[in-house]
Amino acid sequence: MFDDAENMASSITPTRWEELRKKARQLENEIDLKLVSFSKLGTNYSQRDGYKESSDTSPLLNSSSSERLFETMGLEIEQLLSKLTEVNDSMAEYTAGFNLGQPNATQLHTLQRHRDILQGYSHEFSKTKANIQAFRDREDLLGSVHRDINAYKTGMNRRTDLYLKENEHIRNSDRLADDVIGVALATKENLQSQRGVLHGVTSRLSAVTSILFII
Repeated sequence: MFDDAENMASSITPTRWEELRKKARQLENEIDLKLVSFSKLGTNYSQRDGYKESSDTSPLLNSSSSERLFETMGLEIEQLLSKLTEVNDSMAEYTAGFNLGQPNATQLHTLQRHRDILQGYSHEFSKTKANIQAFRDREDLLGSVHRDINAYKTGMNRRTDLYLKENEHIRNSDRLADDVIGVALATKENLQSQRGVLHGVTSRLSAVTSILFII
């Protein structure tokens, strides 16, 4: 009875081991592809940082789509790494639990290889993510500086506009004052002319009155 159970276990456990290995390879392939795309995103960030004024920016980095892409890809890779870690742990439990205290050298070597691959992927992901975040932080800083400069220029333009409007107001006031002075001078000349006419009339009336008194 015991021999039958042992034979059944020996026929089942290799299948479980192969399933775990297959799952690990599938996850590794997925992670590898994701890391390639993630690395390209980091390269594009670097190019955008170096040629920010260029109009040939990669479509991956248009507007806020690059931010969403960075967050989405990062989350997907983290989830895949977590799943691969779980598979590696299951493989370690398998080698510890189904070999009756006598670890299989081939299985241990395979497990270590998968662990090394996981460690390499984790390191590459962390490095790329840190580089991209550094570029994002630098862009935010430069963007803040540009906004401050633009705000200063806008303020200067507004002050210049006010200065020009004030000058125009002063010129208009000067023209109005000149017009008022011109009208006043014309009025003065007119009054003086009228005064001369009245003086002549008064003189003639005085002469006529004198003649009348003599008669």
